[in-house]
Amino acid sequence: MAAGGSASRAERKAAARAELLQQEEQRDRRRQVSRIWRKPPAERSPEECQVLGESDDIVRELERRRKRRERLRRRQEEVCDEPEELRRKAVELAAAICSAKHLVIYTGAGISTAASIPDYRGPNGIWTLLQKGRSIRATDLSEAEPTLTHMSIACLHKHNLVQHVVSQNCDGLHLRSGLPRAAISELHGNMYIEVCTSCTPNREYVRVFDVTERTALHRHHTGRMCHKCGAQLRDTIVHFGEKGTLRQPLNWEAATEAASKADVILCLGSSLKVLKKYPHLWCMSKPPPRRPKLYIVNLQWTPKDDLAALKLHGRCDDVMRLVMAELGLDIPRYDRARDPIFALAEPLRPGEEGTHSRKAVAPPAGTEEQPRSEDGQREQPGLAGGWLGRGCAKGSRRRKS
Repeated sequence: MAAGGSASRAERKAAARAELLQQEEQRDRRRQVSRIWRKPPAERSPEECQVLGESDDIVRELERRRKRRERLRRRQEEVCDEPEELRRKAVELAAAICSAKHLVIYTGAGISTAASIPDYRGPNGIWTLLQKGRSIRATDLSEAEPTLTHMSIACLHKHNLVQHVVSQNCDGLHLRSGLPRAAISELHGNMYIEVCTSCTPNREYVRVFDVTERTALHRHHTGRMCHKCGAQLRDTIVHFGEKGTLRQPLNWEAATEAASKADVILCLGSSLKVLKKYPHLWCMSKPPPRRPKLYIVNLQWTPKDDLAALKLHGRCDDVMRLVMAELGLDIPRYDRARDPIFALAEPLRPGEEGTHSRKAVAPPAGTEEQPRSEDGQREQPGLAGGWLGRGCAKGSRRRKS
């Protein structure tokens, strides 16, 4: 029995060695074929051509990989429509905005690049640079201000042309543009907001600085305490690999409700590679004819391009400038002195000054502090009286909310 067992082990060892040798031969063959395949056909010797002819399976796999790399490369390229073509598409988009009964806008990092905030998948995006092994330049987000696109969206909402905004951005620029809190779903959080989850309902603290200095993936405590119950505060950021559970500022309930009512969805500056994973935002349970019409503004390919009624290859600010002109709406100018963040912000208490080192958003020198209401809270500046410019003119119409 022992002899039989010993022979069996020897056989298994021999078989394992033979398998390893075969795998090594296959690797050598694959390297040889790959080296030959990369040569221009005119430079291949007859012997090399014979090797390729005897390795059809390897050559097919190399071709598949080449096509996949080429497809990915094309998808990462930024494509710009010619000026006249972009203008024609902007007119079509403006008409869709005017005729929409319930328009929802989805925004991504591309609407904030004009504020010097890097996107993720553009030529100089965060993921693109990391994949190339290049370092990421630190960005002082306190210097960022709402862009022309942010201000255009706030204006469209004021005139009842947009019902809700769903954003993947954490930069807080929608809030700072004057867009009401109820009209925004910040699916991945807001860098200016920290919350106490021990209070019911959760107690929010809006700050004038980035509260994420000490936080990271699965580590959300900011180092400050709730003024009411004394529990640790946490940021609102949803990192990759996490599931957002906070009611605000994520506001998922309003996002899904808006999507269910939408007849038009406008996607601005988003690759849609993350948003596509949220089926409720696309009304996928509805039959295709009843789903919202989709309009996309992006320089790069998105996975929803084939489903779009119109794809505009242009920078968000360029497109929105054309669209707003077609609608006859003046784009309001961002005024830092009237930034809503100063009205909403909760001041640090004595002893909390050393809990952060991030630069704070500061009002212009000489600006008076926003007035407080009788309950001690600062009053939020209204949107009337020139805050968002003149009303709709030619080509636009008002609707009941």
